Amino acid sequence: MKKIKAGLASFGMSGKVFHAPLLAAHPEFELTAICERSKNEAATIYPNTHIVKSFDELIDDKEIKLVVVNTPDTTHYTLVKQALLAGKHVVVEKPFVFTVKEGLELTSLANENNLLLSVFQNRRWDGDFLTVKSILKQGLLGRVVEFRSSFQRYRNFIAPNTWKEAKSRYVGTTYNLGSHMIDQAICLFGMPQGVFARIASLRDQAEVDDYYHIMLIYPDIQVSLSAGYLMREETPRYTIHGTLGSYVKYGLDPQENELKSGVIPGSAHWGEEPESQWGILHTEINNIVIRRKEKTIPGNYLAYYDNIADCLNRGANPAVPAIENLKLIRVLEAAFQSQEQNKIIFIEQ
Repeated sequence: MKKIKAGLASFGMSGKVFHAPLLAAHPEFELTAICERSKNEAATIYPNTHIVKSFDELIDDKEIKLVVVNTPDTTHYTLVKQALLAGKHVVVEKPFVFTVKEGLELTSLANENNLLLSVFQNRRWDGDFLTVKSILKQGLLGRVVEFRSSFQRYRNFIAPNTWKEAKSRYVGTTYNLGSHMIDQAICLFGMPQGVFARIASLRDQAEVDDYYHIMLIYPDIQVSLSAGYLMREETPRYTIHGTLGSYVKYGLDPQENELKSGVIPGSAHWGEEPESQWGILHTEINNIVIRRKEKTIPGNYLAYYDNIADCLNRGANPAVPAIENLKLIRVLEAAFQSQEQNKIIFIEQ
């Protein structure tokens, strides 16, 4: 089997923690080149991988078939366009782009050149989200009436020397974490009819948004998404209520911490949660009320690259096509419009 030669555009957090380990562990990929502009960490960890010092050098490599654009969010549009024009298939970190207009241009360019363009929405393969999908598919809660999703972080200071804290309309918690949470909501419930949002900068001297509460408007379900950097006490990651019962889940998927600890993706017990982290399912089955810990389905970020390999080697359809991700970009645009105009922004269906 001929391996897919992949190049990584950056060796920052997402490259070091996510993409490089996943590609290196996957049997159908070869991590051929890594772009590391100023440091020399990658060569130590991946001595058989070619280290380049510029994105131009990366996309000029004729052997590289797939380029992973995992650079700062503000560069996604420009670098994805460059890679596509160079004839490369592209995986891009979320958020894909900042505006629907930018996204339509890039998806058209990919289609015109018969190239794959996919967004790394890895949290579709979080164990807790896979469990939520399974519970809803089985109808264990009856008709779902309320869905709440939350990320809590605590850092009451402004991290120095990072683009994630640099003043920009689009660089902040809403585009960062909101890209995951809105994507998950759309996967579960489809495109909302409208959006009402509160977006704020709550930390002292904050230059970017570090808090949001977004309500997605559906005709028959209440959906709210929230995240912030001044949430020291944990609240549920998911709270779901239905006509038959509820599911409440605390804690985060363990895969990121496993990757940070150097655990090889796909190794024994990968993505498994201890029973202490399982959510509570309190519902009615066959007219009998039950309240139990519901085992969390193991998460599997490698499944994302399984699909990319299927696309490039076997002509499969992408699990996360970029054109589909424009739905969440439209919702993000509407969230900022809602904040600015203090009203519900309705979305054309």
